[in-house]
Amino acid sequence: MTGSIMLAPAAAAPVVRPAGPAPFTPRIAAGLAGVLIAVLVSGFNEHVTDIDLTDIRGVLGIGHDEGTWLTALYEAFQVSAMAFAPWCAVTFSLRRFTITMVGLFAMLAVAAPFTSSITSLYILRAVQGFAGGALPPMLMTVALRYLPPKVKVYGLGAYALTATCGPNLATPLAALCFEYLGWRAVFWEAIPLSLISIFLVAYGLPQDPLRLERLRQFNWRGLLLGFPAICMLVIGLMQGDRLDWFHSPLICHLIIGGVFLFMMFLLNEWFHPLPFFRIQMLRSRDLSFSLIAVATVLVLAVANIEVPSAYLAEVRGYRPLQTAPMALVIALPQLLALPLVSALCNIRRVDCRWVLAGGLLLMAASAYGGSFITSDWFRGNFYLLQALQVFGQPMAIIPILMLATMKLAPTDGPFVSGMFNMVKGFANAIAAGLISFLETRREHTHSNILLDHYGASNFVLSGLNDKPRDLAAFAQAVRDQALVLTTADINLVMIGIAVALLLLIPILPTRVYPPASAGVPAPAAH
Repeated sequence: MTGSIMLAPAAAAPVVRPAGPAPFTPRIAAGLAGVLIAVLVSGFNEHVTDIDLTDIRGVLGIGHDEGTWLTALYEAFQVSAMAFAPWCAVTFSLRRFTITMVGLFAMLAVAAPFTSSITSLYILRAVQGFAGGALPPMLMTVALRYLPPKVKVYGLGAYALTATCGPNLATPLAALCFEYLGWRAVFWEAIPLSLISIFLVAYGLPQDPLRLERLRQFNWRGLLLGFPAICMLVIGLMQGDRLDWFHSPLICHLIIGGVFLFMMFLLNEWFHPLPFFRIQMLRSRDLSFSLIAVATVLVLAVANIEVPSAYLAEVRGYRPLQTAPMALVIALPQLLALPLVSALCNIRRVDCRWVLAGGLLLMAASAYGGSFITSDWFRGNFYLLQALQVFGQPMAIIPILMLATMKLAPTDGPFVSGMFNMVKGFANAIAAGLISFLETRREHTHSNILLDHYGASNFVLSGLNDKPRDLAAFAQAVRDQALVLTTADINLVMIGIAVALLLLIPILPTRVYPPASAGVPAPAAH
């Protein structure tokens, strides 16, 4: 048309679709395996100074009290790192952060035997604990982010491997290294697997972009409140029994100050725009229950290996290498039990809450059997009880992981990973404090009762006043019997803890379904 202006049609704007999760390929599977190896190595190294502490103290020429701080500092920094690592992984990228932490962990393992003083060893083990503690949240994040729905429960089973199988493998590995390769190898056992982990992670995990803009909203107040709070609480729990709990000014300051700072930390997280924890998520009954449950189940699992090991060491004179088969009875069969339990929980008709109840019943049955212990028991008497744990522990842990993660939005993963792993780390400190407390109190009680009984009967003390050797044998016999009775008492306490959690199952958690059944309509989440 004359005088009109012809306008070319505007080009259609391209439609931008949000990027979905990367497809699961053998390469990503290799990256997941690398993170799994790193977390297992971190778990092994956590128990180095615990399992072989007596021998390491002898080599380094340090006393018992100084040696306990090696374990306490490692544990404190490890739990602290679990709380803050997910934020770092989002900011600096999962792949880059994981490789950095594994590399730092391995370098410190190389240097550990060459430290020139106990102070430098304290610092080294604390930093190594921080590097090792940063790794478990990475495994949960990778499993939630990359695994397709049909195998996601199996990924949670791989994470459960680090909580059940890994700690039980630590005893034989550390004992074998010390007995056959020397005390330095106890620290160096982490190096080969760390190098393999770095290679697999670098090869397999995709490289996310840096998100350094998050540093402008960095939660400094949360870090300054939360980090010392967690360290103080963990150290207070680990050292409480040795220093007689609240009779010690140090323990009073650590526990009371830690609780106050942690409450301030939680208050800060509630209002901060970019928090480490999203406290509002605790309104979910499933998440709240899963945090309570994982702490409870891990206390039961720790007691299951620590209490029999202490009995065998103190009463029967076993060295760590001699208790190793007992740990292997739990660890190795779980390589089969964990996939089987994951397959069971991946069936839509199966309610994971009742799988959890079955696992708790098996763990309680194991503790019930242990309550009948006598001074004649040896390693073989524990094998059947440990066999109950082979299915009991996976049947407890995997449903807890499902309750914690199955109703998550994709953006909630780092927050849940941080909270869940921090509570998991706290459980080890709680178990150590509780078991130490029960051992000390019940042993003293039973020793006094036994001495009163023998003193009143007059047949043991007759003729012993002039025979120091007999008196020494008598004192040892009383102590051994007190330890046997204490072991039985601790098992009864563990039964009570398991039953208490069982009673919460019908009340708190709601039904969750495996992601493999995502195509099937399910009831709305509560």
